[in-house]
Amino acid sequence: QVQLAESGGGVVEAGHSLRLSCAASGRTFSNSGMAWFRQAPGKEREFVAAITWNGGTTYYGNSVKGRFTISRDNAKNTVDLQMNSLKPDDTAVYYCAARKPSFAISESSYTGPYDYWGQGTRVTVSS
Repeated sequence: QVQLAESGGGVVEAGHSLRLSCAASGRTFSNSGMAWFRQAPGKEREFVAAITWNGGTTYYGNSVKGRFTISRDNAKNTVDLQMNSLKPDDTAVYYCAARKPSFAISESSYTGPYDYWGQGTRVTVSS
């Protein structure tokens, strides 16, 4: 079992940066693939980024590629999302997600499914 708690959301002007963090609890965190998703008002949930259990491979959605960076620290049980050059279209609630260790993240599976979800943190980018 993994429990997730996001933090770091807020209001920021376009062009600026923000760093989200996800704190995880549970014995299997260091063996779990992790991801960030987001959901804007009136829109479906969107994949943002994913990272394998050891941080060796990362994946990004097309809309954030080159601007966002996902990273993890297994010693601290955290996974972060560094968001640069933010745009108003990045406004959304951002969710941290984890997958059971038995289902590794790969090229064909990084967008889902995920087994555990946080409550989300809101990011608002003003123009």
